[in-house]
Amino acid sequence: MSNPKPIKPLEDYNRLVDADLISRATAVLTGLTGNTNYANPPIDSATFKASIDTFSVLVSESADGSKKVIAEKKKQRVVVVKNLKLLGRYVEVTCKEDMAIFKSSGFPPASTVKAAPQPLPTPSIKKVDHGATSGQLLVQPKAVRGAKAYDLRFAAITSTTPPTTWTVEPMPNVRVPFAVNGLTPGTTYAFQVRARGPLGYTDWSDSVTFMCT
Repeated sequence: MSNPKPIKPLEDYNRLVDADLISRATAVLTGLTGNTNYANPPIDSATFKASIDTFSVLVSESADGSKKVIAEKKKQRVVVVKNLKLLGRYVEVTCKEDMAIFKSSGFPPASTVKAAPQPLPTPSIKKVDHGATSGQLLVQPKAVRGAKAYDLRFAAITSTTPPTTWTVEPMPNVRVPFAVNGLTPGTTYAFQVRARGPLGYTDWSDSVTFMCT
């Protein structure tokens, strides 16, 4: 029989607005106070309650826009979050991998379902510029979160119709401009980029045209 997986607390504190953080902390305070499943928490209820109450007061007082109070509120928010993280670790190792015991602490459990991969958005080209030598252009795409690799394709524009024959080159790094060499000076080129993610390649981006010198 396989060992049960640890139940971890949801730690989305950075995403919570102040009021929701107070609600989360208050729920944990209520859940742990007098809870025989958690007899020796690393932070006693009185200390934890005092940190929440101080934060709540500062949240109310910061509504007038006082920079000093806002700064104090931010410092106290850090204290509350640290307390929650410390108590969360304690609950995680003390709950005996029992969901009912875990939830009695007031902590919401983190999801164990891994999010399915999503299609990447089609990337775009941020900039095309002249290179250091004749016949060279520098192409700078915009990075796409989650992309594993990129391809660039380019073609000379010789008529009003879209190109049908493209040259494709892999782009090892999109953080710096990619040098395309061996182009014909005086010719206008169309450039497109695509990204590869967990589900495959995106569509090619819209063309960006630029004349080589």
